[in-house]
Amino acid sequence: MSIPEIDIETYTYSLPTDRIAQHPLPERDESKLLCYTDGVISEDRFRNLSAHLPSDCLMVFNNTRVIRARLLFQKPTGAIIEIFCVEPLEPTRELQEAFRQTGSCRWKCLIGNARRWKTGMLEQQFVVSGRSVILTVSEKELLADGTYTVSFTWNPASLSFGEVLEMSGQIPLPPYINRNTEPEDQFRYQTLYADQDGSVAAPTAGLHFTKPVLRSLREAGIRSENVTLHIGLGTFKPVSSADIHEHIMHREEIVVTEATIRYLLLSLDRPVIAVGTTSVRTLESLYWIGVKLLSTPEPARLSLEQWDPYTLSASLNISAREALEQLIEYMYKRDIHHIRAETQIMIIPGYSFRIISGMLTNFHQPRSTLLLLIAAYLGADWKKVYRFALENGFRFLSYGDACLFQPK
Repeated sequence: MSIPEIDIETYTYSLPTDRIAQHPLPERDESKLLCYTDGVISEDRFRNLSAHLPSDCLMVFNNTRVIRARLLFQKPTGAIIEIFCVEPLEPTRELQEAFRQTGSCRWKCLIGNARRWKTGMLEQQFVVSGRSVILTVSEKELLADGTYTVSFTWNPASLSFGEVLEMSGQIPLPPYINRNTEPEDQFRYQTLYADQDGSVAAPTAGLHFTKPVLRSLREAGIRSENVTLHIGLGTFKPVSSADIHEHIMHREEIVVTEATIRYLLLSLDRPVIAVGTTSVRTLESLYWIGVKLLSTPEPARLSLEQWDPYTLSASLNISAREALEQLIEYMYKRDIHHIRAETQIMIIPGYSFRIISGMLTNFHQPRSTLLLLIAAYLGADWKKVYRFALENGFRFLSYGDACLFQPK
């Protein structure tokens, strides 16, 4: 299969600014739920989600946790410099290890008001468990993509970088939320089940879940499993090129346990509902990584490139079962119990879904790769869905309402 040709102008729509939710609703599960089932659209509240799902389905959640990636420093002149941690560089690029680093580390960062910080170091002082902590930032170097490499040191050096961020940083909100971070965001811009630090944006489909909703799913006999995809800043990057082949998709780290992959294998004859586009991308990436292992069983690292699903045309007849079994074999040979990989998968109209049977998601920005993913799943009906939402008072984007898609 070749890379599909698409016209990006076909995948845009007019989104009034007053339809972009700037705050969450008072209760997570009070959000609206648009249900698209066999081509028919209906409307409900999220608290009734279990009534719209097959009782034998498997729901797959992304358990990543948003880190407090925004650090604010004030210079002696009064200028405020913002350091936004994007990804670790040294001494490790692996996220969980990076958060455990003590004493010093180096990250790729965005710098707000960088022109006001030409030389010298920045310092921030805060208190952890009654102890004074000093965080110092130095040695910024501009990279070709507009980000910077930044060195961090802190004292006491016994603290981990994760602890430093937790106590000194702020939750980063998406660029279309036009306000400062407020105390409620520390809780509301996290899912209830988030427990794996690493994202700079929330898997927003999960923000609607409450303990009563999760309990209702269990009572309905619906099984759940977790995967991890750490969401990067690229999730907000619009498709700016008219030629989709010129768009560079961002890379993100995924981690999936052996137990989850084994349960997926047992569940291939039942509906698999992905909670959020990040869970979709993780599950579909697992399939293609398994396919690649069939031809290259000893790769230097596990990764999926942007266009791999379209260029691996000889693999079209490989079943999901074969691909997942290949992942199990890979772990068995190495005596490991999880798959850790980088994915750059770009799902666009023309893509053939291999694992999922349905998805739960929010409404996405015009001209975004996330909207392309929705269009790949729903076909031309994505326009009907978004038109219904705009005409019926649905709230859009991260703090907005939810959709449940079950095309057939």
